[in-house]
Amino acid sequence: MDRLPAGALDDVTFAAVSLPMHTATRLALPVLRTLKARRPDVPLCAFGLYAPLNEARLRADGVDVVLGPECEDSLVAAALAAHGRPAAAPAAPTSPSARARALAVVPDRAGLPELERYAHVRWPDGREGVAGVAEASRGCKHTCRHCPIVPVYEGRFVAVPADVVLADIRAQVAAGATHITFADPDFFNGPTHALRLVEALHHEWPALTYDATIKVEHLRGHDVLLPRLADTGCAFVTTAVESLDDAVLARLDKGHTRADVEAVTARCRDLGLPLAPTFLAFTPWTTVDGYRRFLDDIEALGLVPHVAPVQWTLRLLVTERSRLLELDDIRAVARPFDPGTLTHPWTHPDARVDVLQHAVMARVGVAPDEPRDVIFAAIRALADAAAGALRTPVAPLVARAAIPYLTEPWYC
Repeated sequence: MDRLPAGALDDVTFAAVSLPMHTATRLALPVLRTLKARRPDVPLCAFGLYAPLNEARLRADGVDVVLGPECEDSLVAAALAAHGRPAAAPAAPTSPSARARALAVVPDRAGLPELERYAHVRWPDGREGVAGVAEASRGCKHTCRHCPIVPVYEGRFVAVPADVVLADIRAQVAAGATHITFADPDFFNGPTHALRLVEALHHEWPALTYDATIKVEHLRGHDVLLPRLADTGCAFVTTAVESLDDAVLARLDKGHTRADVEAVTARCRDLGLPLAPTFLAFTPWTTVDGYRRFLDDIEALGLVPHVAPVQWTLRLLVTERSRLLELDDIRAVARPFDPGTLTHPWTHPDARVDVLQHAVMARVGVAPDEPRDVIFAAIRALADAAAGALRTPVAPLVARAAIPYLTEPWYC
């Protein structure tokens, strides 16, 4: 939200930086170096999902304490120690007692920037609402091969007590939130818990809207629950489709098929429950013609206005300890871990695919707030040019319509 102001570290005795995602970690690295350079005497901590995955790089940059998720006890102990106040040795973050204490604490957001300065929810008519954020659960019980959560949580998830979640939302509504985004990796890891929460939310704040991230597999398997989402104020559901190629989905171990995506799209359309699909558009298995078919398929499904433009650009990340490295065809293209990008870089065997990805990224970056169909048409032209082909028009199955979305798009 802000650049590090001059004098911010004058009276600091302990500094901690949250690393919840890959992009956040890349952004944090120069900040960590600045902190260490300005105040080398101050203990420096990095915590969150991406901290243990990148521990070697963090320690090389001078980070003293590296903590993963559910680290609240350890974080408090490290801060107290920096103030010369020894604390009892914290339980291991993975222990049931430490998790229970971490999950029982209502977040205190009083020292953060006001909610108005964060991402907003934007409605089809152009109105914007203030968005808050809550966690109903942490971790994920699935082990999708490309997911960075898997090496840390290893298929585990824990539910945050409903009274804690509602108390957190209550404080944010009092601070001006008119919409809540649930930050769970998958809101339907515990579907009964999730539905109890949104029904309680809707009972207390009938006008409050929300969004959540739910796997295609769960949207299909818990089809009977979807009307309850639509009835309790769910503005849209983010779902990681990743690909419409069954062979790629199998390699990613996603747990769904193209047919599942088609069924879920139709079901959500019937319910008036907008889907916001996310994709891994560029992988070592992407071809130029395959990317063109992907664009045709998205248009045929009537999903063009549902897709944040950044999703057309995204390239598969092979992070440290990724399950992708189990695959022979990934190991064949992946280079050694690069501490600069925090990935195993890879180059596509067909240079045209990498050129196309860079061109698509450049086009989206020029004007990301352009109408989505305008950006889509430009990207399709780039794909056609890469293939040396003319586009064959594909008629959409439904009329295009805008959907609500967050002004800061979701991506890793």
